[in-house]
Formats: sequence, structure tokens, C-alpha cells
Amino acid sequence: MKFSCFNLVLLMVIGSAFLASCGDESSDNTAAPETFYFTAIPDDDETSLRARFDPMADYLSEALGIKVVYKPVTSYALAVTAMTGQEVYLAWFGGLTGVQARERTVIPGEAIAQGASDKAFYSYFIAHPNSGLKVSKDFPKGIVGKTFTFGSKSSTSGRLMPEAFIREALGKAPSEVFSKNVGFSGSHDKTIDAVASGAFQVGAVNGKTWETKKAQGKTGKAYVIWKTPEFADYNWSVPGDINEVYGVGFKEKLTKALLGLDYKVPGHKRILDAFSRKKFIKASNVDYEGIRQTAEALGMIRGS
Repeated sequence: MKFSCFNLVLLMVIGSAFLASCGDESSDNTAAPETFYFTAIPDDDETSLRARFDPMADYLSEALGIKVVYKPVTSYALAVTAMTGQEVYLAWFGGLTGVQARERTVIPGEAIAQGASDKAFYSYFIAHPNSGLKVSKDFPKGIVGKTFTFGSKSSTSGRLMPEAFIREALGKAPSEVFSKNVGFSGSHDKTIDAVASGAFQVGAVNGKTWETKKAQGKTGKAYVIWKTPEFADYNWSVPGDINEVYGVGFKEKLTKALLGLDYKVPGHKRILDAFSRKKFIKASNVDYEGIRQTAEALGMIRGS
């Protein structure tokens, strides 16, 4: 059977159409996911975390036009792993965990928002009456020889910065300052409980968590002995490939949604109150350069 020029051209056209349709199927396979997951460091009890992040998920679902789900984790390290492992594309981090996650994602990540108060955050050193310690405006050197607990090993306000202040004031590592082994409670609420019960004489805790628990009458016998100098802390961060996965402009839309929470709007107020913040403002990685340098100096992250 012989083919005319017309037959050959027709076959070429059909073949091109077939290849084009295959290309369309391939592009469908790379469509944006139908669900957007985010996580957060577990810096409080589960009830408080749910009250904070489930309403945020509902708000973001409406603002972004996509199903948004809060994915809880059980440790600070797992919050970092969830982002670096591409399980989530947004996380509420502390200063240190934010630095760790942003530097480890496939494409370096970005801090996009923070609480207005997070540029000038602080911790409290708290004590049990059996410590005999008094309130001090200066670093409380009387903590030497006491039993002491931090929060999580990766906490900015519960470990990194308190340890930096201890080293700066006393010229020694915590293991050389305190009696017995230094504790790590795992979260701020557990630090408060550990000191309030007398299990530890002194501890370092997130300023906002302390103030919230104090207002709720949940601090027991524990009391503040020192407020630290200020430092940058909490932040909303995303991995560098978020727009590649969820579409052009998604990061910008997400940032706008976070910054758009208005304390004057009742529904928004409830969300912000759960964060103990009045609003979120734009953030950048530069805001956390001091945290990165401190963590590097203490050997908690590798130098760049």
C-alpha cells in the first residue's frame, strides 16, 4: 500500500495531537495539592494549641480558597522535620526552629510574618520559694548551685537565649552553673509546672506563656525573679518552593491573609487572642540573624 503526501501529512498531524494530549495528562499530574498543611512548635498544652491553630486553619481556608489543615507534632524537632520533609508548607516557629527549618529546606525558606511583639520578645527566669531567690533587675547570680530546667532543647525563649544570658553573665555553661543535671521539660507550660511543684528550683520560660498562665491562675507557687533583655522570636515561615507547589502568587496571598487579621473584627480577635498578639506584621530572615548567630556561637547550628 502506498502513501500519498497527503496521507503522510495527516499522520504527522494526528501524531502531534496525540503527543500534545499526553503532555496535557502530564501537566495534570503536577497540579497543586488540594489541601494545604501547616504545623507549629508544641510550646504549650494540647488544648491551648488546638484553640490557637484550628481556628487559624478555618480562617486560612476561607482566605486562600483551599482546604487548610493544622498538623500537630509532638516535638520542636518534628516541626522542623515536617517542613524540611515537605509535609507542610507553613509553620509557626520559634526564632531558632525557624532558622533551622529555613536553612534545611530544599530551597532556602523565608520568614513571612511575625507578631508585632515578636521583634522584642523576652523570657522570664522563674523560681520556687524553696530557692530563697528574690526578684532582681540584674541577672540573678544567686541561681548558681540551684536545680534548673529549660523548656525544649530547641526553644528560643526556653533554652537558646536563656543559656546565652547565663553564659554571658557567669562565663560558664549551664552544666557548670547548676547542681545535678540541667532539666529540659519539653515545653513552657511544663517548665512552669516543674518549678511550681518544686521539682526544680529555677526555670526559664517564654514571657507570653507565663503571663497567660499567670492570668489563668495556673502558675502555682512559682514566681518571676528576672526578665531577660529582648530578642526576636516567633515567626510564620514557608519553604522556598511554596509557589512552585501551590501556584504563582500563593506565598503572597498567604502573607496577605496573615497580615490581614484585624483585632477589631470579632472572629479575628479570637484568633489573635489565642496567640496573645494584637496583629501579625511582615517579617524577613534578617530579623532573625541575631538568633542564627547566637545559635551558631553555642554550637546549636552549623556555621554558614
